[in-house]
Amino acid sequence: MVADQKTVVVTGGTRGIGHGLAQEFLKRGTNVVICGRSQGAVDSALAELNPHAVGGARVAGTPCDVTQYDQVVALWDFSKKEFGTVDIWINNAGMSNTRFPIGRLPQDEVEAVTAVNLIGTMNGAQVALNGMTEQGHGALYNFEGFGSNGMKQFGMSLYGCTKFGLTYFTKALIKETKDSPVIVGYMSPGIVITDLSMRDRGKMAPDRWESVKKVFNIIADRVETVTPWLVENVLANNKHGARIAWLTGKKAAGRFIKSRFVSTVGRFPELELTDDQEAA
Repeated sequence: MVADQKTVVVTGGTRGIGHGLAQEFLKRGTNVVICGRSQGAVDSALAELNPHAVGGARVAGTPCDVTQYDQVVALWDFSKKEFGTVDIWINNAGMSNTRFPIGRLPQDEVEAVTAVNLIGTMNGAQVALNGMTEQGHGALYNFEGFGSNGMKQFGMSLYGCTKFGLTYFTKALIKETKDSPVIVGYMSPGIVITDLSMRDRGKMAPDRWESVKKVFNIIADRVETVTPWLVENVLANNKHGARIAWLTGKKAAGRFIKSRFVSTVGRFPELELTDDQEAA
């Protein structure tokens, strides 16, 4: 390993924002460890990520269900064995719910979203904090999302509740660790077009999806737009309690104002419903 080369663990790094973060860290010569729920998903992501590594950086991965504490411990141990140290841990793994009223959500979905977003992040935080305290340094970041600031929207009560809880949890961690060798902070990517954000396409009533799509076209971004900025700011940060936020309230307001004068229709063609989905 190159002297002073950092190692970052990105949970849920096999797809979406996590995959984009892993790619950008590798481009900057940072070692990366990713995890996903299956060996197949991990292997596929590693094959895509390997070509982006520069400066002697490497990427490694292992299956891990973040809702299972023992598996998160195993992820830490795997990372230490591969690279000797873990300098940055990003609790990115998350799950969204179908945009239905809470009464229409299947119970297994309620339990899964809550477990991944809350228990998964808490497991990651506990394991990373313990390990980093023992090694004498490190930085831990938890992912915020819709609902972190208390905002409410149709069909987002479950997901928003988990993110509101995570923001409280992170605030508590920041206070608890103020005298520790570990930096704790938030990461907030805003609305990003991924398989998670498009999962409701064709499931919602067309008129409601049109409303969601309009907002996405105004303030959403692509993974490749957001992740380089997030990575640069994570690598540069040395402040405890930092909130690394791409889509600030001021920036979002500016985009809505601009949309009154400049059309945003069709920014993301993949949001359009197919004929079959419209019929459904």
